[in-house]
Amino acid sequence: MFQWSLGSNRSCDGITRRNFLRVGSLTAFGLSLPQYLSARTAETGKDVSCILLWLQGGISHIDSFDPKPEAPVEIRGEFGVIDTNVPGIQLCDPLPMLARHQDKYSILRSLNPRNGSHGVADAYMMTGHPFNPALTYPAFGAVVSKEKGDRESMPPYIQVGTAIDQRFGGGIAGFLGDQYNPFVLPGDASSPAFTVRDVTLPGGVDTARFQRRMKVLDAVDTWQAKVESSPTALDAAESFSKKAYSLITAPRAKKAFDIASEDPRMRDRYGRHSLGQGCLLARRLVESGVRFVTVTDGGWDTHVNNFESLKTRLLPRLDTALAALLQDLTDRGQIDSTLVVVLSDFGRTPKVNPSAGRDHWSTAGIALLAGGGIRPATAVGQTNALAEQPTEAPYYTEDLAATIYHCLGIPLNTTHQTPDGRPVQVTYEGRVIRELV
Repeated sequence: MFQWSLGSNRSCDGITRRNFLRVGSLTAFGLSLPQYLSARTAETGKDVSCILLWLQGGISHIDSFDPKPEAPVEIRGEFGVIDTNVPGIQLCDPLPMLARHQDKYSILRSLNPRNGSHGVADAYMMTGHPFNPALTYPAFGAVVSKEKGDRESMPPYIQVGTAIDQRFGGGIAGFLGDQYNPFVLPGDASSPAFTVRDVTLPGGVDTARFQRRMKVLDAVDTWQAKVESSPTALDAAESFSKKAYSLITAPRAKKAFDIASEDPRMRDRYGRHSLGQGCLLARRLVESGVRFVTVTDGGWDTHVNNFESLKTRLLPRLDTALAALLQDLTDRGQIDSTLVVVLSDFGRTPKVNPSAGRDHWSTAGIALLAGGGIRPATAVGQTNALAEQPTEAPYYTEDLAATIYHCLGIPLNTTHQTPDGRPVQVTYEGRVIRELV
């Protein structure tokens, strides 16, 4: 089902937030998706797509990509370390596949998120702007949507899954306007029943019947254009209606969303779980023309039973999904034209708590980057012996944003106007992380 993203999920704070405004009928789809597709095409800079994996809740940096095997047991935790295929870089041992693919991606170990709060993190990490209660900044995908528009008649910005906390604007278009919000796919792509409603026509409506409905709608729009004093807006709406019509009838769109048609062996390689199949769907989407895909994965807020959760579910899913995505993009010759980024809320406390968990930690975290102009096989910076804070090459969320925009070919001085006319650059303080590009 197509959704306008207005809400979020439940996190450790226990607050239930509004979920999503669901748009399920063809009539609603024909009116709302055209608005969404109204972003103008402005081909600027490099033609690089992006797949962003959002690990909602806060991945434990010390139990994944920044291990401290020499630290006391209450710090280093239960996992051992394994060598990667890049000399000098080690990972925690629940990540064997990514260890074998280290030559395809790089780790930012000296990230200081400067934040330890859910909701705020989703907005901050996905925009590069600190939370501002007076202004909701646009997410990376929304900026790409505005600056580069649609390609191959596909929506420029798609979100797979709903594991984003949107209380403070995480993942949405903010002041740019709803037309740049993501096209949200709320289902589980690993489910046999997974479909994208409104991209394929609902039961009982065949192509001929839908075409008749479009003719009726066109007649109504033509009549309105004659009586309204401002026909320009109606003309625009008619244009976007045609784009929406093209999306739900075009073979290219149907093929991109039809993950069931993928080779079963490839689906197995990604992992038959929501993150794995979400990553596979993201690869299919960027291959078909989508510019920015966010794949969301929840459950990383491990206050309790951190090691059990990581070992049995979270890290194995990430291990198979990301390794398969990087290899698949490489095999298809798409790695140079696809930026892959893995982000999370923040890091987790170096010291294990009494519930065998780790709590929020605001001064250290990790990010992974690959493809799209990123130098692979690199571990940038380091944290101190207890993984508390960066001690070498410290970088911040703003710097990640600058690096992402640089790789996507969007100048850092690109400026947009708020509804009240204020100019806002995509980043003010961010510096490109030169060790990565």
